[in-house]
Amino acid sequence: MEFFDILRERNQVMWWFGMLNLLVALGLVVLSVVKPVEFGGTNAWFKPIKFALSTVILSWSLGWYSGYLPAGRDVQWVNWIIVVTLAFEVIYIAMQAARGQASHFNVSTPGYSLLFSLMAIAASVATLAVGYLGWKFFASPFPDLPDYYLWAIRLGLVLFFIFSFEGFAMGARLAHSVGGPDGSQGIFFLNWSRIFGDLRVAHFIGMHALQILPILAWYLLRDLRLTLVLALLYGLLALYVLVQALQAKSFLSFIP
Repeated sequence: MEFFDILRERNQVMWWFGMLNLLVALGLVVLSVVKPVEFGGTNAWFKPIKFALSTVILSWSLGWYSGYLPAGRDVQWVNWIIVVTLAFEVIYIAMQAARGQASHFNVSTPGYSLLFSLMAIAASVATLAVGYLGWKFFASPFPDLPDYYLWAIRLGLVLFFIFSFEGFAMGARLAHSVGGPDGSQGIFFLNWSRIFGDLRVAHFIGMHALQILPILAWYLLRDLRLTLVLALLYGLLALYVLVQALQAKSFLSFIP
C-alpha cells in the first residue's frame, strides 16, 4: 500500500489511468467468463485484457520513474500522450473483441485499414513519449539514486524503446506468426504459438525490461556491474527469441 500511496503522490495522472485500466481489465475478465467470444481459436476477450493489464503496468512504471524527474510541463505532456494513445488502443481492441473481429492486421475494409494505421501511429507516439523520458534520464544527474538502480532504469527504457518498435516487424507482415498462420495452437492466455515463430515473445520480453531490470537491481543485485551484466544478458535473451521467431521456430523449440 505504501507503493500506491507514493505513486499517487508522484504522478496522479498515471496513477488514475492505471487504476482505470485495472478496472477495465477486471470487467473484461468477467465478460470472458459470462459472455465468451471465440476468435482465432481463443477467447477474444483475452487480447484486450492483456492490453489493459500492460497499460496498467506501463502507466504505473512511468508514474513511479517520473517522480525522480523535475516536475514540469514536459512530464505532464508525456502523461497525457500516454493516456490518449493507449486509451484509444484499449478501447478499439475491446470493441473489436466484442464483435469477434480482429483489431491488429485488419485491413479488410478501408475503415479497418485506417483504424489499424491509427493504432500504429498511436503506439509509435506513445513509444516516442517514453523515449523522451529515457533521454531525460540520461541527460539529467540523479545524485540521490544508487548508480545500479539509475542504470537499470536507463537500460530498461532503452530496451523498452527498441522492442516496442519491433512491433513494426509484425505490422509489416500483417501477422505475428512466422512460418504459419496466426491463430495456431498457443499457450494459455498469452496465446504465443507453440508451433511457429511468434514475434510477440521478443516484443513482450524487451518491453518489460522497464520493470524487471529496476526491480532486480534494487531488491537483488544492488551492484552496478551486476546490473550491467543483467541488462546485457536480458537484451541478448530478447534478441535471441526475436531471431528464433524470424527463423520460424517456436520459443518452445528448445524443449524436447
